[in-house]
Amino acid sequence: MEPIILLPLVGIAGLIIGILITKFFVGRSLKQQQEELNRKGALILEEAKSKAESLKKEKVLQAKEHFIKLKGEFDSEASRKKNQLINNERKLKQREQHQSKIQEQLKRKEAELEGLQENLDSQIAIVDRRKQDLEQLRLQQVSRLEKVAHITAEEARAQLVETLKVEAQTEASSYIKDIMDEARLTATKQAKKVVIETIQRTATEHAIENCVSVFNIESDDIKGKIIGREGRNIRTLESATGVEIIVDDTPEAIIISGFDPVRREVARLSLHRLVSDGRIHPARIEEIVAKTRKNIEEEIVELGERAVIDLGVHGLHPELIKLVGRMRFRSSYGQNLLHHSKEVARLASTMAAELGINPKLAKRAGLLHDIGKVWPEEPELPHAILGMELAQKYKENPEVCNAIGAHHDEIEMTSMISPIVQTCDAISGSRPGARREIVESYLKRLKELEGLALEFEGVNKCYAMQAGRELRVMVDAENVDDQKAGMLSYEISQKIEKDLQYPGQIKVTVIREMRAVNFAK
Repeated sequence: MEPIILLPLVGIAGLIIGILITKFFVGRSLKQQQEELNRKGALILEEAKSKAESLKKEKVLQAKEHFIKLKGEFDSEASRKKNQLINNERKLKQREQHQSKIQEQLKRKEAELEGLQENLDSQIAIVDRRKQDLEQLRLQQVSRLEKVAHITAEEARAQLVETLKVEAQTEASSYIKDIMDEARLTATKQAKKVVIETIQRTATEHAIENCVSVFNIESDDIKGKIIGREGRNIRTLESATGVEIIVDDTPEAIIISGFDPVRREVARLSLHRLVSDGRIHPARIEEIVAKTRKNIEEEIVELGERAVIDLGVHGLHPELIKLVGRMRFRSSYGQNLLHHSKEVARLASTMAAELGINPKLAKRAGLLHDIGKVWPEEPELPHAILGMELAQKYKENPEVCNAIGAHHDEIEMTSMISPIVQTCDAISGSRPGARREIVESYLKRLKELEGLALEFEGVNKCYAMQAGRELRVMVDAENVDDQKAGMLSYEISQKIEKDLQYPGQIKVTVIREMRAVNFAK
């Protein structure tokens, strides 16, 4: 019985001992794991602190660098503003000095004028005194003559007038008789002469072209855009149009100077389009100028067609119509050529109808008589002969061709229309104020100046600037190097001195420009 009872007890005791042992080892293992976890947690915490410290230092360094960068930008901007203020102050001082000089000059001129006025007053007083002395001397002389002649001055004057009257009546009667005899012989000729002279002195409205156009702008801020960076926009515009763009202190205005009205109109319209668009740079300028030049050519055709329709001239060759349109942008001695030609056409038609001659042919010849002046190639021929050759080339009536060529007596007149056109040309051009010889000679001199430069090899384009004081020559960069460009400038200046007559001096500027152009497709 005892052994049976002891076995369960031993088993229970062993189980308890096993549990205790297991608990001991499990607790020990858990303790070791807890220590390992604590050690790893400490390492992780230490590593996190290290990373946080490193990140903190990096952010602080970035903040310092950003601060230094902002400080540098601020210092640079402050320095720029300071320099700008210094420049503005210097400009203001220069302007003040300039104004002071002007005021000093004005004061000196006022003092000079006052001195001249005082001198003039003293001279006037001296003249008045001498005039009084002369009057007294004249009265004394008259009194002496009256005593010697025993007649008064009034009686002597009456006798002299009576004698001269009788002589004048005798001479006048003889002169009038001669005039009347001559008038009877040439009554018709004299009558026509009187009529023509009366027409010539009829003052009608007329248009006078000049060499300057004004382009109005809304604000002076636009001037800077037109000039461009370092003047590249205005240089491109001048090179593309062949005129001079003057941007000065004139408020809200830009001056376009050039002797060719077509060039000035192209420049004016191009400026208008560029300012309206707002995009102003060299490539855009060249594009706009090309489009504007094309539009002007179309407008020239429209003007020619409108002129021939207004006058009732039919069957005119298209090239002749284009030349008629170009007359709108050309002046002859200051008189608008298209208005002059239309006026000659109407006068010729009226005069031909009165004389019983074909008025349509006369009107056609009157309209075309000056087309030689607008031929763009400018050959070495008188404009009347050139106009006649152009009319013959485009199959005009022989009578019309003869009238064109003979209106300045360069060829013999072979039809009655020719003297009519010549007379009407004189009527239109001879009225007071219709023409200005000085403008025509000035334009001719500028065209001769440009034509002379175009004769040299390698010259592409040339433009007369500064009222003929400067000649800008564009050369081919591939065929003309820098050394040859300098030599070309010298040769052109020497030829100008040799062949042309001009006042003052002419500056010859040769421009050689290399461009590389490619297209991205």
